[in-house]
Amino acid sequence: MGGRVAVHSEGAVAGAHRPLVWRALPPSPDAAVLVLHGGREFGAQAPPVLNLPGLRMRPFARAVQRGASADARRSLAVGTVRYRCRGWNGDRADAARDAEAALSDLAEQLGPVPTVLIGHSMGGRAALRAAAHPCVRGVVALAPWCPRDEPTEHLRGRSVLMLHGDRDRVTPPGDTDLFALRARDHGARVAGYRVLGSGHTLMRRAGDWHRAAADLALALLGLGVLPEEVGAALALRGQSQEGLRIPLSDRR
Repeated sequence: MGGRVAVHSEGAVAGAHRPLVWRALPPSPDAAVLVLHGGREFGAQAPPVLNLPGLRMRPFARAVQRGASADARRSLAVGTVRYRCRGWNGDRADAARDAEAALSDLAEQLGPVPTVLIGHSMGGRAALRAAAHPCVRGVVALAPWCPRDEPTEHLRGRSVLMLHGDRDRVTPPGDTDLFALRARDHGARVAGYRVLGSGHTLMRRAGDWHRAAADLALALLGLGVLPEEVGAALALRGQSQEGLRIPLSDRR
């Protein structure tokens, strides 16, 4: 697939299904960020035209674009993953399949550029599941859906940054912590933040979510510096629980 995609909304794209929708596509990008929104456990229908989970992620894409524009040395492409179905749908793992297809399209268009995935909820699960793709440098997972049996072996050598609100009642923060421990034990570089006072929708302290996700994604691509506490956490191995519940600073 080549060229730009005509985007009508988060839920409708001209022509056949295209999993990769560009938000910013400079002539010769040397890195990329893909944003993945949330969804449902089950749902075979397509996302609606007014797709609130997709709209929720637009500020994250804009924050990444703003952060990247400050560094003229690098050229960054920013895209979103468009799902065929609203749901994960059990073993079908539809959102993960769409994420993998989007990464294949990205590599075909841009070559093997280093890429970071930012995913919320089901999109976080899809990003983590697709992280074995050779282009993926790391994942920034926001309130990710991490079932107790979710695989982690494929994350060896990847950087995984996980942010979760302490008031989340949809995807338990404790499940994220357990996933982080298993991923670290399997050779992933893992750090985690707690967003105190925030829940699953990312609405409370929204600016902090946007800032942190963009800054962390850009730092993984060499377009910024990782916070000291994150660098220390990423260096830990095995079953250490350190660096998995770092309080996210409030910039209000």
